[in-house]
Amino acid sequence: MSTIISVGINKDKIKFNDKGWANVTLFVNDETNTYGQNVSAAMEQSKEAREAKEPKEYIGNGKVVWTSGSIEAATRVESQTVASEQSLAGRETPDLPF
Repeated sequence: MSTIISVGINKDKIKFNDKGWANVTLFVNDETNTYGQNVSAAMEQSKEAREAKEPKEYIGNGKVVWTSGSIEAATRVESQTVASEQSLAGRETPDLPF
């Protein structure tokens, strides 16, 4: 872990997609505002919205509360697991009386 961020989000501004997820983008700024905050949260924008320069929908603010001094960009790890190799633990149904 290299950074901990504390963010307050306004629940009335959150928009969920059809799968129930709220995709949020966090921005860490180099300078703090008058409230001592250097993080802002906005609803994720589509590529089309970004290209059209539509304004971001900000839903919250926060601050970095701890850091080790370095943050690295995440990289996606492709999994080669197929369904037949997945664990069946917890998926077995016991004999039920109905």
